Amino acid sequence: MGLLIKEIELAMPDLPYFDENFSGPYPQTSPVTVDELQVLYPQASSRSKEDPEFLEAARNATYQLQQGRIGYKALWQHMLDISIAETKIDFDLLGAHFTEWKGEADTNDHIPQMLKRLEDEKLSEISDGAVIMRVAQEDDKKEVPPLILQKSDGAVMYGTTDLATIEQREEEHRPDQILYVVDARQSLHFEQVFRAALKGRSVRPEVKLEHVGFGTVNGKDGKPLKTRDGGVVRLRSLINDAIEEARKVVTEAGLDKKFEANELDDIATKVGIAAIKYADLSNQRMSNYVFDLERFTKFEGRTGPYQMYAAVRIKSMLRKAAEQGFKSGPLKMTADAERNLILALSALPEAVFSAAEKNTPNILCDHVYHLTQEFNSFYHDCHVLGEEDESIRASRLTLCEVTLRQIETVLNILGIDVPERM
Repeated sequence: MGLLIKEIELAMPDLPYFDENFSGPYPQTSPVTVDELQVLYPQASSRSKEDPEFLEAARNATYQLQQGRIGYKALWQHMLDISIAETKIDFDLLGAHFTEWKGEADTNDHIPQMLKRLEDEKLSEISDGAVIMRVAQEDDKKEVPPLILQKSDGAVMYGTTDLATIEQREEEHRPDQILYVVDARQSLHFEQVFRAALKGRSVRPEVKLEHVGFGTVNGKDGKPLKTRDGGVVRLRSLINDAIEEARKVVTEAGLDKKFEANELDDIATKVGIAAIKYADLSNQRMSNYVFDLERFTKFEGRTGPYQMYAAVRIKSMLRKAAEQGFKSGPLKMTADAERNLILALSALPEAVFSAAEKNTPNILCDHVYHLTQEFNSFYHDCHVLGEEDESIRASRLTLCEVTLRQIETVLNILGIDVPERM
C-alpha cells in the first residue's frame, strides 16, 4: 500500500490525500480504477528497486497508514472498496460467496494490545531494533527464523497481521480448525505464524491450524502464468478467455443452431467456468500444472466439459424415457457393465471422506471421471430405451437416474453447474 500511495502521489501530487493540512471531506469516488492500480503497482515496484529514496518513502507511507494518517486512510479505503467490488464480480462468476470480507487492516486496532501482551509475558524480544518472537524448536531439522512482529521503524509485517487475525478468529468464532489456502511457497511463513500462535496462546492448543498449499499455474513455457507483457494475469481475464474458448467449442459443435442466444450464452459460461474449475481442482494440489484452455474446454478426456456433457446426455435420455411413458424400477443386474457401474457409484462415500480429510479435491475429480467412464461403457454395452424387457429397462433407467444424481452432486461439490441441455 505504501508503494501505491507514493506512486499515486507522483502521478497526481495535487490530490488532497497527500496534504497533511487538509482536514476533509475527501472525495467520495476513487481517484484511480482497478485497471489503473494494475499498472501503478508494477511501476511502483520497479521504481522501488531502482530508487532507494522512493523505497524509503513508501515504507514510511506504510508506517503512517498503519498509524492512522487520515489522508492515507481515505485513499486506502478507496482502493479497498474498488478492489472488493471487482473481486466480488469475479467470485460471483465462480459461484463463490463469503460471509465475511476482512483483510489485514481489520487487525489494526488489535495489534497494539497483542504486542503489549506478548511483551508483558516475555514472549517477544528486541533484536536489532525490531520486535521478534523466537519460534525455533529443539527438534527442528531445518532453520526456522524468528517471526518479525514489528520492524525497527515501527511498521508491522504480514506475520503480525496473520497472528492478530488468528486471535480475532479465536475470539469471534472459536473455530475447531483454520485452513489457509495459499501458495505452497509460503510454507515457512505459516510454520512461523502457527508456532507463534500456539506459543503465544493466541489460539487454544486443540485448534488445528493448517496450511493447504498448492502449486503454481504455469504457461505453456512451464513458467508461472503471465500476460504477454510479463504482468500478472487477472482472474477476470482467465474467466473471460475460458468463456470465449467455450463459446468457440460449442459453436463448432453446432449448438449455436439449436439454442437461442441467451441459452447459448448460459451454456458457454457454464462450460468455461467448468473448464477452469475442473482443470484446477483435478490437479494434485501440490503439483504445478500448465494452463491450456484449448485442452481444458474439450468435450472429451479428463475435463470439466466432458463430465458436464455426460450428465446432460443422461438428462436428455431420461426426458425421452418420460415422453415414452417408461418408468424406473428395482435394480436387476444382467450384464457386467451394470455391475461395474454400480461399483463405481458405491465408491462415492470413500471419495468424499478422503477428499475432505486430506483437503484434496482431485480425489472427487478422479471419482466423477471414473464414474462417467463406467457410465459410457454401460451405455455402449446395454440398451436402455431400446430394451424390450420392461423390468430390465426399468432397472437401467434407475441406474441412469442414480448416476445422474451422483455426477451432479459431485460437480456441485466442486462448484460446477450443469445446464439442462447442450
